[in-house]
Amino acid sequence: MPENRSTTTQSGNKKKHLYATVVIAAVFVAVFALAAAFLPGDDSPTDAAPAADPRVVRADSHRLTSPADSELTLVEFLDFECEACGAYYPAVEKLRERYGDRVTFVARYFPMPGHRNGELAARAAEAAARQDKFDEMYRKLFDTQAEWGEAQEPKEDVFRGFARELGLDLARFDRDLAAPRTADRVRADQRDGLALDVQGTPTFFLGGEKISNPQSYEDFAAALDEALAR
Repeated sequence: MPENRSTTTQSGNKKKHLYATVVIAAVFVAVFALAAAFLPGDDSPTDAAPAADPRVVRADSHRLTSPADSELTLVEFLDFECEACGAYYPAVEKLRERYGDRVTFVARYFPMPGHRNGELAARAAEAAARQDKFDEMYRKLFDTQAEWGEAQEPKEDVFRGFARELGLDLARFDRDLAAPRTADRVRADQRDGLALDVQGTPTFFLGGEKISNPQSYEDFAAALDEALAR
């Protein structure tokens, strides 16, 4: 009898171990599949092909500063809905105040997949730019990111409200927001970014060279100081 109880117990333990192994394997497969779904490159930020003649800055790129004697250019490929871009925004603004008379700061669109309003926000900024209010809309979108970011429904009414607050011609804003040329302008920035190996946001180019994202304002300032000293 003791042998039978032992055999029964061992058999039960084997079944428990087998069940646990199957569960762990299933969890592993699920986690791996979920991770694979978000690997860089699986989701292109745009359906457009990379630009054939990529440029870090173009003549129509949006310049946040335009010093008379620019010694350096800092370009950011950004997504207005990107939380990391929002986290860098105060540092970039502080850098603009400190170096704006020596450095040209440039913002370029690169809305990422998974952000329901990233591309729409970029078009809102571009529509504002057509009324010479890009900088104002750029600031407004980042200052309010926590209010509209990560929403699953379109926030066109919110962006239209921003346009009203900025004193834009709303009828013109609406037309420009929906115009194919506005979406094409956003896509043109994305095409340059893809060709320049931009894989996420924010991505910074300093003096035409892609740089690792600084970990603090002080690191950023040090990189600018070093580049300006060359």
